Amino acid sequence: MSLPKTLAEDVSRNLVMVARLIDEDPEQAYAYSRIALRLASRVAAVREAAGFAAYATQKYSEALAEFRAAKRMTGSVELWPVMADCERGLGRPERAMAMAGEPEVQKLDKAGQVEMRLVAAGARRDMGQLDAAIVTLQSSELASNAVHPWTARLRYAYADALLAAGREDEAREWFGKALEADKDGSTDASDRLAEMDGVEFVDALDEDEDEDDNRTDGDGDGDEDQDKDRTPEA
Repeated sequence: MSLPKTLAEDVSRNLVMVARLIDEDPEQAYAYSRIALRLASRVAAVREAAGFAAYATQKYSEALAEFRAAKRMTGSVELWPVMADCERGLGRPERAMAMAGEPEVQKLDKAGQVEMRLVAAGARRDMGQLDAAIVTLQSSELASNAVHPWTARLRYAYADALLAAGREDEAREWFGKALEADKDGSTDASDRLAEMDGVEFVDALDEDEDEDDNRTDGDGDGDEDQDKDRTPEA
């Protein structure tokens, strides 16, 4: 659907702000998406952006409605995994599992199929089926040594499921594999590994502040004596 030039520019500006803010300030991104939606609700890209902004702010019912609208307009199935995840967010993991078995999944590209597998495993965990979640994640994509944009998240989800099942040694191995594939820091695999190994990180700034507080408090001799004992800085 084409829009008048001025209106199209207004819509475009709002969509740009949605994309720019959705990770760092999802509430503000959501506000911009509502403006775009008021201006051009019959444009599929606007409905999709509004869906992702609602999803980022955990407004799952609203997000699902927008994704469904976008799907109707385009006929594309690429939003199927995130639609299923909205069902999880609404407390309906059984519905998400049903969607994992629908014909739409076969029409997804490889990235979409992996995403659907992640959603299905999450739904299994929601239903208390931890072993089934682990099996769901076991796939040729998981076993492959090749690194794709989704590899780190898939390995991470597998490691997390193993850890929840008490299989710590295997979990440590797969958190390590997730870290190897995580070139852009999309997971906290390094923190999870450190936590498993009992490593505690201390903020250097907080440590410096504590030392300053201790020097200020002193040992009861007064500031004057402290100044005499302190070596002047060069």
